[in-house]
Amino acid sequence: MSVTSILKKRVLGASIGAVALCLALGACGGAPASTGTAADGSSDASAAEAVSGTVTAVGSTALQPLAEAAAEAYMAENAGVQISIQGGGSGQGITQVAEGAVQIGDSDVFAEEKLDDPAKAAELTDNKVCVVGMGPVAHPEVGVTDLTMDQLRGIFSGTITNWKDVGGADLPIVVINRASGSGTRATFEAAVFEGSEPPSDFTAQEQDSSGTVAKMVKETPGAISYLAFSYYDDDLLGLAVDGVQPTEDNVATNDWKIWAYEHMYTKADADAATRSFIDFMLGDEVQGSLVEEMGYIPIGSMKVQKAADGTVSEISS
Repeated sequence: MSVTSILKKRVLGASIGAVALCLALGACGGAPASTGTAADGSSDASAAEAVSGTVTAVGSTALQPLAEAAAEAYMAENAGVQISIQGGGSGQGITQVAEGAVQIGDSDVFAEEKLDDPAKAAELTDNKVCVVGMGPVAHPEVGVTDLTMDQLRGIFSGTITNWKDVGGADLPIVVINRASGSGTRATFEAAVFEGSEPPSDFTAQEQDSSGTVAKMVKETPGAISYLAFSYYDDDLLGLAVDGVQPTEDNVATNDWKIWAYEHMYTKADADAATRSFIDFMLGDEVQGSLVEEMGYIPIGSMKVQKAADGTVSEISS
């Protein structure tokens, strides 16, 4: 079964709970095909087919839809490997892979931002699999389509409490945050508050997954939150900021400031099954089509790059 066939059957959506993905060989209608790249980097098909084991990836729910779809495609070609993709947030993903509890830690932020011990971060290999744009989303009936960055700060600080105060409907603003360990939240707050700490005296409700946030914003009049572009759909209002639209082209040039790399951290001495799956994530089958089809941005499309300290610079041609 090809990646394209699998994608046609897959419904893009948020996974709210832990999802275990196990695709049996019989369901594929034949013997597994080779990924074309073995764990040691060779193109020997028999070496790729011989890989076996169990791989658990935990962390970013922003990355979860892509990771799930890629895991399905990979297991269709590698029947000896079982891959489990789970959410929980970037902080949990980085912590668990650093502790050796899982093989892959999915994260929207650099490990250095989550681990207090630099030595622990140095033990991890950073596999950047794509870029994700993120932005503010609101209930479709709030009455505005564009906010300034100052207005966003006011809303997420609790000083602006009604949509009429930003030119919208006479409707109370309901702020929905991600939990404190969320990389999506960290990315959003770093851009909106420009590196400063958000006010501690404002408390909004918090949700653990992007899928839950999307559902609540759609169902709650006056609601606002933030999501990865991969969660945008026709039932959510994606807001422009300072007149800039939340598009992949604007992310690529950093005209849209709210974006992050999607990291799949592994131990430096990761086992063969883990290395094989990472190779697949970085290979043509995923990078050449799956990344863009699922609303993410290939690393190669970026005109700028971002360092762990948040510094953005142009990529020299």
